[in-house]
Amino acid sequence: MTTTLRGADIVVRTLERAGHTDIFTLSGNHIMSLFDAAIETKLTLMHVRHEAATVHMADAYGRLTGRPGIAWVTGGPGHANAVGALFTALGQETPMVLFSGHTETDQLGRGGFQELRQVDMAAPVCKAAWMATNTATVGMDVAKAIRLSVSGRPGPVHLSLPSDILDATVPEDQIVWPTPADFTAPSVELGDAATDAILALLATAKRPLIIGAPVLATSSGRDLLRRLEAALGVPACLSEGPRSFNDASLGAYADVARRADMVLLLGKALDFTLKFGGAPFSSDCRFISIDPDGAILGRTTRAKTLAFGCVADTYPAGEALIARAQARGDAAWLADARSCLDDRPAEWADLVSKTQGMLHSAQVFQTLQPFLTPDSILICDGGEFAQWGQSILRNDRRMINGVTGSIGSSLPMATGARVVERKAPVFAVMGDGTFGFHMSEIETAVRLDLPFVAIVGTDCRWNAEYNLQVRDYGPNRTHGCELNATRYDLVATALGGHGELVTSAEDLHGAIERSLASRKPAVVNVMIESIPSPVIRRS
Repeated sequence: MTTTLRGADIVVRTLERAGHTDIFTLSGNHIMSLFDAAIETKLTLMHVRHEAATVHMADAYGRLTGRPGIAWVTGGPGHANAVGALFTALGQETPMVLFSGHTETDQLGRGGFQELRQVDMAAPVCKAAWMATNTATVGMDVAKAIRLSVSGRPGPVHLSLPSDILDATVPEDQIVWPTPADFTAPSVELGDAATDAILALLATAKRPLIIGAPVLATSSGRDLLRRLEAALGVPACLSEGPRSFNDASLGAYADVARRADMVLLLGKALDFTLKFGGAPFSSDCRFISIDPDGAILGRTTRAKTLAFGCVADTYPAGEALIARAQARGDAAWLADARSCLDDRPAEWADLVSKTQGMLHSAQVFQTLQPFLTPDSILICDGGEFAQWGQSILRNDRRMINGVTGSIGSSLPMATGARVVERKAPVFAVMGDGTFGFHMSEIETAVRLDLPFVAIVGTDCRWNAEYNLQVRDYGPNRTHGCELNATRYDLVATALGGHGELVTSAEDLHGAIERSLASRKPAVVNVMIESIPSPVIRRS
């Protein structure tokens, strides 16, 4: 007797065979067959409270492991809820796959249940998006999605799975199963000739600078940039945020860029975060671009100051430059640039609140820093408060909301991070506005026993927007920025977690200690002064 399998069985067994067993999901009509099929497998389904959270959790998983995070959601409104979160993953070059249920193929164009042009909706925020159309080959679709998410410039990929494709049965001998090779693509190496040409160009510069892509915002990526700086004697930094040269986590970054006469873009697009090559870069500054995406490289080649460009994957390109490096750059320039990038004003250590019952943001993060071990995971999400955290806290396993500037991901990301890191502390830093996006995911983390500590800076304001309105329109024309002094710590306890309210600097250390000791998802609700984020300039 010939054994038959449903499309749903093929999908889950394909994931199981490839070792992708951690699934972030929220159930719904279109994917119930996947839930049923997963029962007989090693897949662990972690179901959440909002579809966007599945994507943010998969995003964190992908950043920390380098392997694609997997999200499952239902079709129609479930898919629509998830799609917006893909923008953050796309900006940070995170490998992940969003599998969404979908209206039956024979109902398309006829007003099927929750029918939506899902592929068209997802395409702008994905590397690739398509719909499966054949049950026998749906496993190959799964493998292709995983392969595309990790190849070249990593990023999110979407695959829609119509209900009839999942429910249909196929004789097992007619199923096209992917091989291990179908899940991976060979990396595009930087050839010796191109490597030597780049090194020769750098040697002609007096003040060269290396700027890395968001994909390097990992422990291994930060280590690669440090080794690249040491091998070439050229300062190297990481451009992973939206604030461009006002990003205080890079110290006096603008001062370095202003004096640079050559910039190597290691996988980094010449985009708005680099002012498209304009000021503060000098008009005669030349650029070298190594990019895994030919289209992005083509965009960069239109710059009049491009000295050299080639297609290569980011990590292998960095290693190739290290391996063939010989001459080192100017030690004085390296020391000067490095001191600028590492600059944090000495007076920050003495910053204290001027308001009774509130802390200065700097006090919060100076207290938090000793709790960060080398293995700790730190998530900084949001506007002004989180910017202080990114600038003060030193940690290699750090994730931010990224170049897209889209806030709200931190609570589900902390939950996803705990799936990867089971021992070391996981901290999420956010403002009170950010906390409101996904506060219900504290219940998810409680239910799944995935503890973390969220430090919430409560200034009762959308502070980033407030400061923008003051800057652009004047102090008397701010609108829609105020929030209540909500007890977010009590929200955490109501959802089964641990909560702490902090109104004085002396109480913060103990609150963090108790939160860690609780072994629950914890919220430390810190009342803070409403102040702008820092900007560091030397000139």
